[in-house]
Amino acid sequence: MELTERQKQILGAIVDIYVSTAEPVGSKAIAALPDVKYSSATIRNEMAELTQMGLLEQPHTSAGRIPSPAGYRLYIDELMQDYRLSLDETRTLSQALELKSQEFDKMMSQVGKLVSKMTNLPAYTVATRQNEAVAKHFDLLMTAPGSIILVLMLSGDVVKNKLVKLPVHVTEQELKLLAAVLNASLTDLTAEQVTGELLEKITRSAGSAAPLVPLVLDFTLECLRQQHGDVHLTGQMRLLGQPEYRDAAEKAQEVFETLDEEMLTNLPAVLPKDGPVQFLVGPENVARELKDTSVVMMRFDIGDGMQGMIGVVGPTRMDYAKITAKLGYFAENLGRMFQKSTPNPPPVLPEGSENEE
Repeated sequence: MELTERQKQILGAIVDIYVSTAEPVGSKAIAALPDVKYSSATIRNEMAELTQMGLLEQPHTSAGRIPSPAGYRLYIDELMQDYRLSLDETRTLSQALELKSQEFDKMMSQVGKLVSKMTNLPAYTVATRQNEAVAKHFDLLMTAPGSIILVLMLSGDVVKNKLVKLPVHVTEQELKLLAAVLNASLTDLTAEQVTGELLEKITRSAGSAAPLVPLVLDFTLECLRQQHGDVHLTGQMRLLGQPEYRDAAEKAQEVFETLDEEMLTNLPAVLPKDGPVQFLVGPENVARELKDTSVVMMRFDIGDGMQGMIGVVGPTRMDYAKITAKLGYFAENLGRMFQKSTPNPPPVLPEGSENEE
């Protein structure tokens, strides 16, 4: 649909005011803005027209207007201006990104907590594979008598481990021999490249530890065939701080029950193909319970065929420009941190931030 410049300005103003106040917006509030030169009567006529177009909604007969999901979508696609992080925001995000190297899944979980804190919304993180995964290294660690820990490093520095009950008694020396055989024969192969002939060869070379080979192989193939890493979801209770849910316990409960890790993993856009950022606004979400909820997702490269995804979930009345700017800042700097050639470089300030007061 084609809007006049006046209608675009009024729609943009309504979205901005509603995001800030969570209250329906009337014509007087728009007319009071310094860059608006229209009378209240003119604004009311345009608001009525925008309502007929399906871009605004009127919660009550005498109340002002609020954006509809279609209004938010048009705002995101055509009207939203880039949000420029302030110096204080940049410093806060930079400090939050000062993470030391640690196990990948723990890193992603910590990132989710930081994103949730910085946006005051529920956040999630997930790692996805662009290419087929391969095993990079095996370790077999003796623990209590009768059990070992199998540690498997995959491409992308993803680490998986499992406690294995031993079917036979093996010594530490025999475990070291089996680990050496696995690292020599089973690394840099995809799941499809692991053949029965290779399994027989590894079993013959494993000596007394041969009964462990099927256990190791089953766990390895399971990890190689997983397209997604663990989904870390945090900050769900932050929704209760939003005006939409403060006095709507039943509505919040529906969102909590729907908003789980399985749902996030199965989002049709969890692997966006076009562009680094993607929005799901209101009814565009897959679950009916999320019809008043929006999802903003951002991806970044990890290396070795891996991509990271960070996202937030919140009411459709969210500051899309500011959320996008913050997620973009995290994504850009996390991508830099995961590049092996430049481990843990200092975050780069957005252009012009050093000049802000």
